[in-house]
Amino acid sequence: MRKGLTGNSVFIAGLMAACSGLTGAQDYPHKTVRIVTSAPGGGTDFAARLVATGLTESLRQPVIVENRSGAVVSGQTVAKASPDGYTVLLPGSSFWLGPLLQKMPYDPITDFEPITITHSQPVVLVVHPTLPVKSVREFIEYARARPGELNYGSTAVGSSSHLAAALFSSMTDIKMIHVPFKGGGGLSTAMLGGQVQLTLATSASVVPHIKSGKLRGLGVASAQTSALVPGIPTIASAGVSGFDASQRAGLFAPARTPPAVVNRLNRDVIQYLNRADVKEKFFDAGVEVVGSTPQELARTVKGEMERMGKVIRDAGIRTD
Repeated sequence: MRKGLTGNSVFIAGLMAACSGLTGAQDYPHKTVRIVTSAPGGGTDFAARLVATGLTESLRQPVIVENRSGAVVSGQTVAKASPDGYTVLLPGSSFWLGPLLQKMPYDPITDFEPITITHSQPVVLVVHPTLPVKSVREFIEYARARPGELNYGSTAVGSSSHLAAALFSSMTDIKMIHVPFKGGGGLSTAMLGGQVQLTLATSASVVPHIKSGKLRGLGVASAQTSALVPGIPTIASAGVSGFDASQRAGLFAPARTPPAVVNRLNRDVIQYLNRADVKEKFFDAGVEVVGSTPQELARTVKGEMERMGKVIRDAGIRTD
């Protein structure tokens, strides 16, 4: 008898919890929503502020942006937040690749519900014009004939530019020397001065130098060519099949956020991103609107972690 009562109690408790979650989803939203993102001034901060504007209109509630420094703090903040849709995270790929480089206080797969890929930024392989190559194929042949002689720059150990170059080296069997800098300013100065011969950097940071002839763009590190870097073919089309090092960002909620809330946010964000004026704002900032299903974001995170995990382990890259 006592066992039967215990079982009924468990059932009733579960039913009440389910009903509570359903009620919360039906009432959503009834208060301010906050989007946690990176430090002010970066690409994800820019995207978060645009998304906040769109959600403020569609949710008819204030949506504010909360800046946190680094993936560790922002990820931990949202992972511990109540799973009710009122605290969400908009990070770049360092959020899900960071745990491959150092110990993190969150799991990007189990601690979060994916909502949508908001945008992507193409990465471009650029070389100093003194290097006698004008295509990706020519560069690969040139570098293979000179193992360990070329220097490639990145913004830091474990940064997106470092990991993109490590992936490129792994897929082309090229041996180069890594020269990390403290931020994009130092890398740009070294590239323009010829202290390092190449880098893989976001289009926004290198397109002005490509147009001026100070750097030479060889290939785009994405599956398709990009209107942000017209006239530059993909690295994949040069024989590096499947190469993709585009920088993506996405919107996430804490794990166990009700599906109805996730779907509402997904629908509203995508509708906003698909507006012509919003696409133009993103494009002018050097990024491309995506908008995806939660499942597509989940597959992207899992796929990139699996692919880059091997590259990081093989190269012995750590940041802790």
